[in-house]
Amino acid sequence: MRDYAAPLEALIEEFKKLPGIGTKSAQRLAFHVIRTSLKDAEALAQAILHLKQSIHYCSVCNNITDVDPCRYCTDPSRDRSLLCVLEEPHNLVSIEKTREYRGLYHILLGVLSPLQGVGPDQLKIKGLIDRLQTGEVKEIILATNPNVEGEATALYLSKLIKPLGLKVTRIAMGVPVGSDLDYADEVTVSRALEGRRDF
Repeated sequence: MRDYAAPLEALIEEFKKLPGIGTKSAQRLAFHVIRTSLKDAEALAQAILHLKQSIHYCSVCNNITDVDPCRYCTDPSRDRSLLCVLEEPHNLVSIEKTREYRGLYHILLGVLSPLQGVGPDQLKIKGLIDRLQTGEVKEIILATNPNVEGEATALYLSKLIKPLGLKVTRIAMGVPVGSDLDYADEVTVSRALEGRRDF
């Protein structure tokens, strides 16, 4: 016998498919939907459907967009000589929030992960190399995450791009502002020392 009515059980099961949502969180979300008005529930359902129908990957940089090419690729004020390589579309928001970077982007849609069967052919590397051969880009900033897969991907890309005669840089990594050196691991402190700059 079910614990809940079939429609509620079905909604809980759908919520559990979302990343980071377990049974308890799925139940809370489902009960929240029950308490909302029909108008709000329809608005949520419509927003999800509209998203699925309207959003796709930019044909140039692989960012998530509703227009193609995306607004970053078509923005004439952006520096076309700089290209920041990211793992996923949501990483772009972190870079943009700084208001420091005004170049273009290329999103790989993943990282090298041999254990999970992700090799260079599964990433958007060919499109990156094609973009670099136009001669417009002068510097590539590798901004993959500082984990094993991110480091392996950055190293692979560096070896692939350097023979093209372009400047390849890696984002600096180290001790975050507001933290304590006592709580930083050895790799973080090592990266902080490597990435030191004049003061």
